[in-house]
Amino acid sequence: MAALSIKSKESCKYDLVSLGEVMLRLDPGEGRIHTTRSFRAWEGGGEYNVARGLRRCFGQRTAIVTAFADNPIGRLVEDLILQGGVDASYIKWVPYDGIGREVRNGLNFTERGFGIRGAVGASDRGHTAASQLKRGDIDWEEIFGKQGVRWFHTGGIFAALSESTAEVVEEAMQVAKANGTIISYDLNYRPSLWKSIGGQEKAQEVNRRLAKYVDVMIGNEEDFTACLGFEVEGVDENLSDLDVGSFKKMIEKAVKAYPNFKATATTLRTVKTATVNDWGAICWADGKFYQATHRPNLEIMDRVGGGDSFASGLIYGFLKFGDPDLAVNYGAVHGALAMTTPGDTTMATLKEVEKIVGGGGARVDR
Repeated sequence: MAALSIKSKESCKYDLVSLGEVMLRLDPGEGRIHTTRSFRAWEGGGEYNVARGLRRCFGQRTAIVTAFADNPIGRLVEDLILQGGVDASYIKWVPYDGIGREVRNGLNFTERGFGIRGAVGASDRGHTAASQLKRGDIDWEEIFGKQGVRWFHTGGIFAALSESTAEVVEEAMQVAKANGTIISYDLNYRPSLWKSIGGQEKAQEVNRRLAKYVDVMIGNEEDFTACLGFEVEGVDENLSDLDVGSFKKMIEKAVKAYPNFKATATTLRTVKTATVNDWGAICWADGKFYQATHRPNLEIMDRVGGGDSFASGLIYGFLKFGDPDLAVNYGAVHGALAMTTPGDTTMATLKEVEKIVGGGGARVDR
């Protein structure tokens, strides 16, 4: 892809580095948060999930930049990260005060939903170590300049955690840009995160400032509207094939306002029930739109992390093939497969993704 100049694998230690908070997800399985007597533990975070997906499914070399309070909870999340194969060398460890008054680790209680009952999340992430990261805490020149990184990924969830985390994102982007690293950003608008620090107005102020550094912008119709202020009549929360034309107009406005965008991408999801969605994806690159194979009535076990797995498949497509059509299809398939298993992160294999991208079905493999 001519518009996206990616550094060679040989010149870099990492294919991708992500910046974001990683929380301990407590999952009641088939039950409810408010009635369960047991939880299954996972690690997860919007930006981290992309690095883990690229490492675990696609075999790429990835690392996470984050921070934890140095206590058994933080060490548990570190252990889960290491099990996923992501380099944890750039975790900043903060001394724990013994009670969590000054610093702690984030917890994310998430139930999956079923049928007419939607998924429910309750985050407990105040005063976390990651939210207290500030400019100067991370040696970005060491990461991007000395070690070498082909692709840097972060997003609007981490940028919304505090005033200082948005500054950390900008600092990282500036150094990545100076060293020729491709930058992707998932807008990932969460009203609850922005509510206490200025709401949508603040979200737009921060995301517009960061957008000028971004090469590949990822987000759905709500993200582009809430975070960047682009609105097109006919786009709603349940984007369907009938609305794709309107979404394309929104993207055309966005790339005109931000000519630094080399590509943009989004999933196309129509929610029928918590366990049945229509699913697809679209990508703009090289002045054209590329649409993944549409999958109506996709059955879902756990929708959390589907968008992040789309992003990791998309990035793999660009890193491996430099082809936006393959990238959006790898992303859509990987996102779909990730939602067939529990937890935030992928359990799919590259062989499974390639089989479905190539037109294979769900017959038993023996």
